[in-house]
Amino acid sequence: MSEITFREALNQAMCEEMVRDDSVFLMGEEVAEYNGAYKVSQGMLDKFGKQRVIDSPITELGFAGLGVGAAMAGLRPIIEFMTWNFAILAMDQIVNAAAKMLYMSGGQYHVPMVFRGAGGAAAQVGAQHSQSLENWMVNVPGLKVVMPATPRDAKGLLKSAIRDNDPVIFIENEMCYGDIGEVPDQEYSIPLGQAEIKREGADVTIIAHSRMVGFALTAAEELAKQGVEVEVVDPRTIKPLDEQTILDSVAKTNRAVVVEEGWRFSGIGAEVSARIMEKGFDHLDAPVLRVTGKDVPMPYAHNLEALALPSVEEIIAAARQVCHRN
Repeated sequence: MSEITFREALNQAMCEEMVRDDSVFLMGEEVAEYNGAYKVSQGMLDKFGKQRVIDSPITELGFAGLGVGAAMAGLRPIIEFMTWNFAILAMDQIVNAAAKMLYMSGGQYHVPMVFRGAGGAAAQVGAQHSQSLENWMVNVPGLKVVMPATPRDAKGLLKSAIRDNDPVIFIENEMCYGDIGEVPDQEYSIPLGQAEIKREGADVTIIAHSRMVGFALTAAEELAKQGVEVEVVDPRTIKPLDEQTILDSVAKTNRAVVVEEGWRFSGIGAEVSARIMEKGFDHLDAPVLRVTGKDVPMPYAHNLEALALPSVEEIIAAARQVCHRN
């Protein structure tokens, strides 16, 4: 094992896959000469050259479309958006081209590509740069959506995403890039659609993804001091969702709290809650509660931004409520 940052884990995944497969290339804003807006592609231009690490103009719709065409022609593009906020401009290519091509071509054209970049709120970057858009992406048939929480998961899942024959949406929380964690030195990958239990417990299940996994684990430590043992489940892949791991955990604890950074209405938590209700209702001893971002544009002011985002304290309060400890 080596201890590396989240961004270094992503870099390793891309480099290893580009060495393994000549059809893999990286394209996006500032990925080459500048080494990436968040330095995820540090050193890749020197290793692979300008034909495989390609700086694009600030035209998200355009270079996303180039990627779709390249994938249809047999290559495996990694398309980096500087942030997923900017990917809104490329939605036509993501939704109407990449996601639908296999279906509309009668199975003749696979689109093996990864759309990746930073998502979620950073720190005081304002309403237009602080959005969690995964609930948009999971609503589209044909797209797989991956959101890792740790460096180990980031590397293993990105390698699987690059090898996948379908378009994969890969969202990296901007606040996680500097996180340090253990990553295996040997070759490994993590299958898409496989959740992981990050912490075992018997009293309540907390389902969280991306940056909120860390929040959930911090809440679990505090709740343990209060006599509440929390099981933390990280779906890792939002679509396809490993609902069986979630249902098995709820059957064990009989209570569930779902945590997400995104907006509450029609969010990931709403879908997870519905599935628990539909398939695990008999195991529930309390209603499923959700802890989410507030239904407002993200404020710029630091104190208001903190109020708009989920907090450890809110997670603790929800867990105590479903355990009837309030």
